[in-house]
Amino acid sequence: MKIDIINKSDNQLPEYETIASAGMDLRAYLQEPVTIQPLERRLIPTGLYMSLPIGYEAQVRPRSGLAIKKGITVLNSPGTIDADYRGEICVIIINLSNEAFIINSGDRIAQMVISRHERATWTEVDTLDETDRGKGGFGSTGV
Repeated sequence: MKIDIINKSDNQLPEYETIASAGMDLRAYLQEPVTIQPLERRLIPTGLYMSLPIGYEAQVRPRSGLAIKKGITVLNSPGTIDADYRGEICVIIINLSNEAFIINSGDRIAQMVISRHERATWTEVDTLDETDRGKGGFGSTGV
């Protein structure tokens, strides 16, 4: 799939690290380092702008290494970038650790997955089909 992208940063374009990778790393584009205190959230720019085809979205997700090692994650995970959005890709980062975390320009802060999606149309009905699960939720299918 070919996607038009503008890179106003001095970072490389997002790329897949392995042949089987689903996500591409997003890097911070900062004029100076940003310190995120415990439980603080910040909007981190990437310097990237793109044009996705209709029927696709870009999902912004946490990087597992940052999450487990540093307690750093993406707050609205996954964040959705719609096909008609033309602004800068930014990432909402939150520090869930007990220590301050510094982000430098060029640091890998999140990953982005390009995904196809469907558009739903609603059909209002009076009843729904029956299933074994029924109305059970929130752990109702087992431990």
